[in-house]
Formats: sequence, structure tokens, C-alpha cells
Amino acid sequence: MTLLHSLIALLVFPGVLYALPMGWLMLGTERKTRARLQGRIGPPLTQPFWDLVKLLAKSPAARTVSDAPLLTSLPLLAAASMLGVLAMLPVFGGDRGFAGDLILVIGLLEMPPLCLVLAGYASRSIYGEVGATREAVLMIASNVPFLAAVVAMATAADSFRVATIAAATPWVVRVPALLTVVLCLPVKLRLNPFSLANAEQELLAGPLTEFDGPRLGLWELAHSLEWVGLTGFVAVLAWPSPSHAAAVNGIAFVTISLLLVIFVTVIASATARIKIKQATRLLGTWVTALAGIALVAAILARKGGL
Repeated sequence: MTLLHSLIALLVFPGVLYALPMGWLMLGTERKTRARLQGRIGPPLTQPFWDLVKLLAKSPAARTVSDAPLLTSLPLLAAASMLGVLAMLPVFGGDRGFAGDLILVIGLLEMPPLCLVLAGYASRSIYGEVGATREAVLMIASNVPFLAAVVAMATAADSFRVATIAAATPWVVRVPALLTVVLCLPVKLRLNPFSLANAEQELLAGPLTEFDGPRLGLWELAHSLEWVGLTGFVAVLAWPSPSHAAAVNGIAFVTISLLLVIFVTVIASATARIKIKQATRLLGTWVTALAGIALVAAILARKGGL
């Protein structure tokens, strides 16, 4: 990938100019879809944008000299990591990326929940600390099947380059692996039935209870970019992008991303929040078993058994 292509990917598509409005659209679609499923009208699709504008216009509460830079830098780091993920996604196929870029992509995908855990403990709030603990437990529990599914696809494609994995993974491995990753999305997006870290009835806003004004707005921005980054990552793996069909690849990328938003929203609306023990058991048994099927299929595919 040339420097020019890298800058276009970071600043235009699927980077900043695409990710910012798409993140607000995804949050608005999630709220609107959930409202419709519950028999309500719901807010307009543009409401997340105006919420951010309102938060950025407020004056934050006074913080100590040591706390203020940390509480501000954590959401900025989370947002920047998601933009880095989007810049490396091979939306248009071809030779984008570099050998081993999958490892960097996965590391950047895990940055926002890690920053959220640190934010909960840095807030000096009991609600924040409990929410951060729950977020950490769910992050570990979901990463076992999530990483196993991604490794299965990398094994089947014999590569750790995202573009090669998207193009070369056989469907017998791709299907169970993608199902595993999709089932982990509600955990990573903190939606029902895994919305334990921000359970309003128990923990108020969880790790973000003590955040307000622009700092809370930055977290909302980072969360909207999480939607774009995570759904985009799945969309790239789900669509083997031919390098000669750029327009089709771009349309497929956007369409699959929006369909994933609707899918996880329906799951969130149709389920209730479960307990931490139930969540870890579900992730550690059924979702991990599905990832195991993908791993077995990948090994058999490498040996020529499939």
C-alpha cells in the first residue's frame, strides 16, 4: 500500500470522512430500530450527532491536575485506534496491508474496551470500578472464541494478512468463524444480553459514571467508531473482495455493516440482560464450541480433508 492510498484510507474511506457520519448513523439506526421493535417512535437518526454537539458545548467538572489529562486521553486513544483499524481494512481487495497486519488490527480492536476498563478505575467511583471489572471479565471471556475464530480463518488461508484471509478462507471455515465473531459483537458493543458493564439499574453508567461534558462526548464518539470498526472488520471477512470491482466492494462493505447493526439490535431488543456467570458460561461453552468447529474445519482444510 502506497502512502497516498494509506492517507486516503485514513482520511476519506473507510476513515474519518466515512466513519464519523456512519458511526452516528449506526447509533441512530440502533436507537430507531430498538424503538420500533418496542412500539415507540424513537429519536431521529441524527440524534447521536446532536447529543455529541451538546456534550462538547458543556463545561466539564473540575478535575485534579493529574486526573484531567488521563481522563481525556483515554477516549481519544480509543477513537484513534478505531480509525487505525478502518485505515487498514482491505475494503477494495488487492495488495493492501502488510504481512501480519491482522495482529495489529486485533490489537487495535481491543484498545477501546481496555481504555474503558482503565477509565472506570481512574474515575475514582465505585460504580466505575465495578463496571470496569465487569467489562474486563467479559472482554476476556469473549476474546477466547473471538480470537479462536480469527485464528481459524488465518490458518485456513495460511496467512496473517487481512486481505489474504478475506480472499482465501474456504466457506466451510468462514461460516462458523464469522458466526462466532458476530455472536461476540454484542459483548464488544456492550448490548443486551451482555450489557453488564453499563447496567443502568445497578451501576448507572458503569465505567463512564463520572464522565461529563466533552470527555463524555469523546467516549460517545469513540463508541460510534467502535460500531463502524467492528462491523467493518466483519464485513471485510465476510466479503471476498475482488480487486477489479471497487464500486461493488464499497457498496457491499457499507451494506453488510448496516445489516450487522440491525442484526445485533434485534438481538439486543429480543433479550434481557443476563448475569455475569451466565454470560461467561454462554461465551465459554456454546460460542467457544462454535469457534472450535471453525478451528477443526481449518485444520482439516489445510490437510486436504475438506
